[in-house]
Amino acid sequence: MANLAALRRWLCFLAAMAAAASWSGVSRVEALGMNWGTQATHRLPPKIVVQMLRDNGIKKVKLFDADQDTLSALAATGIEVMVAIPNVLLDRMTDYDTAKEWVRRNVSRYNFDGGVTIKYVAVGNEPFLSSYNGTFDKVTFPALQNIQNALDEAGLGDTIKATVPLNADVYMSPNDKPVPSAGRWRADIADLMTQMVQFLSNHSAPFTVNIYPFISLYLNDNFPVDFAFFDGGATVTPVVDNGVTYTNVFDANFDTLVAALKGSGHGDLPIIVGEVGWPTDGDKHATNAYAQRFYSGLLRRLAANTGTPVRPNQYIEVYMFGLLDEDIKSVAPGNFERHWGILRYDGQPKYPMDLTGQGQNTMLVPAQSVEYLPKTWCVINTNSQNMDKLADNINFACTYADCTALGYGSSCGGMDSNGNASYAFNAFFQMKDQSDQSCDFQGLAVPTQTDPSTQTCNFTIQIATTSAGYGRLAAPLGVVAAAVLFLAQLTLLH
Repeated sequence: MANLAALRRWLCFLAAMAAAASWSGVSRVEALGMNWGTQATHRLPPKIVVQMLRDNGIKKVKLFDADQDTLSALAATGIEVMVAIPNVLLDRMTDYDTAKEWVRRNVSRYNFDGGVTIKYVAVGNEPFLSSYNGTFDKVTFPALQNIQNALDEAGLGDTIKATVPLNADVYMSPNDKPVPSAGRWRADIADLMTQMVQFLSNHSAPFTVNIYPFISLYLNDNFPVDFAFFDGGATVTPVVDNGVTYTNVFDANFDTLVAALKGSGHGDLPIIVGEVGWPTDGDKHATNAYAQRFYSGLLRRLAANTGTPVRPNQYIEVYMFGLLDEDIKSVAPGNFERHWGILRYDGQPKYPMDLTGQGQNTMLVPAQSVEYLPKTWCVINTNSQNMDKLADNINFACTYADCTALGYGSSCGGMDSNGNASYAFNAFFQMKDQSDQSCDFQGLAVPTQTDPSTQTCNFTIQIATTSAGYGRLAAPLGVVAAAVLFLAQLTLLH
């Protein structure tokens, strides 16, 4: 009996340890958010996406609008939500009555027991990008003020804060002193940033910034690859700033922002990383392997609350970018823009990862109950007599469908001309819901039930219209993540 009692105590101890480990993992997942973009020809239904979030223990989500179907699907889930006002609406939000009405329709209406747990309102999306040439400079701050004041008037201001997700190009280090401690606001918006930071501080609201180490690597062939990751170690030539050593661009970028905030008298202002991630196609560095490496390092650091050299041992609220691939995002910054998802367009995981940061990588729980079109592809008709029209038809298909995977260094970039044509024709065919007339191309294409995919190049079968009939609009202005991202990163190594 004594042995049995000891065994029971030991089993209880093991159970307690397992429960503690499980709770520790869950708590770390709760500290992590996801960007849920919807710029796709065939969108997963919101209910399927929300269930997928829950299945993977994701407790925070950042949106790019305030879509009613999306918010309804998030009701009663306990998932914290950042809703957003697209840039095209910022001018309207400078009218206080309009701002109050927006808050009423998109925030207050969901504020009830069993409603949506809205925590933030994103006022615009990277509205101060240099590439916008000042389009939103005069309306963003008034819109921010009106939205926060409207939240306060509605009795929600203590729990829901307005913020402005900004690209990292709003701050920089000078060329003659390219170190984080020299960080300052971009000259053309310095006064504006100082006023906005003061307002955020007065209302206990966070500063939100989007940081993309991938872009540093994408735009500069001389950028050291390992400096874009968190595990470079001895292979990285560090940046030393007044005795502080930086071995990755994320830390250097973040601390440059902290320096700019200090310069405005608010060095302790909370910072949210609104977007950070790594794409998997559309460029030679946009691969599953690199994405997995980047997220593994990021998630380990978040789980350990490592912080950055200037803000060590601190929790950083981070929203990964992004959840799903989006096949109609603008490719102005690069073909990779449509491949940021940790999941494919249909909610299937691309590579193993561990959101708890413990390094125990497994495939995420995929989207369930996804309906697909029939297993039919559209490929080149090699017997066609119109081969002289092939280039024009490929160009036509790729004008309307997503062919970014065909680019140099991309997953489908190594095929011959017939393979390229088949990929383009199939992309258009799937985008058009496999309609008969969409697989002709002047006799150059034929449908087939034989999968033309290769070991490296996947020929998509799209989500069925019953799943996708949820909007087919072009990407709205202002929702594109970083129109000219080359201005987003520091000049630390120049």
